[in-house]
Amino acid sequence: MITWLRHPSDPLPDTGRAMRSGSEAPGLLAAGGELTPQRLTEAYSKGVFPWYSDGQPILWWSPDPRMVLPVDEFKLSRSLRKTLLKFIRSPRCEVRIDSAFDRVIAACAATPREGQNGTWIVPEMVDAYHRWHRLGAVHSVETWVDGDLAGGLYGVGLGRMFFGESMFSHRTDASKIALAALVCFCREHGITMIDCQQRTAHLASLGARELSRREFERRPIPRLREAPILDWTYHSRLWGRLLSKSDGPRAEGTGP
Repeated sequence: MITWLRHPSDPLPDTGRAMRSGSEAPGLLAAGGELTPQRLTEAYSKGVFPWYSDGQPILWWSPDPRMVLPVDEFKLSRSLRKTLLKFIRSPRCEVRIDSAFDRVIAACAATPREGQNGTWIVPEMVDAYHRWHRLGAVHSVETWVDGDLAGGLYGVGLGRMFFGESMFSHRTDASKIALAALVCFCREHGITMIDCQQRTAHLASLGARELSRREFERRPIPRLREAPILDWTYHSRLWGRLLSKSDGPRAEGTGP
């Protein structure tokens, strides 16, 4: 039996009580409650996240295993490297953080997850993450080409952990460029892992892998108490965290 959160003060249960593999809904931990910043902070601090569809109550999940991307294991394929070099050398291209969060989450909501029909980013979810974004916990990483938003991603930054939520592309590889920029940002600020929640072939091809729930909680959760990152700005010099200095002047530049 899953736990029902009937009152705002009801705490989330221990993640060990989540439904197990082979059950009807493996990883489902609780249902109900509200999507307030306080509840979301509690949930993510425990490695729990909301995921549900229209017509369902709020459902809280703690999957086992958990898909994660260790930032030092990001796979830079030859083709993606070529794409990044072309991107960073072009004055028409740039990466921004939090300049168009509303457009990013709207585009993600219109993009089904791999292997799924429809979206889980329902209007109530969009509103909740907008409110959390205004409080500084949710961020978008954006790929811009010729002044147009070409792709991006958004996720939750708590302490020295980033919880990826969703990504989209309006141009080929635009979301991969945003993810590569996020990897560079994480390396710069001592974030060692990006939570990807659930396994997809796309994420696996970029270096993501599965951890057991126990191993996942042992690694990132204690770090959530560390001081938050205050400067969510992407500088072009950060490409040097992924590409060598010989890859071009913008890869080793000092400004955005």
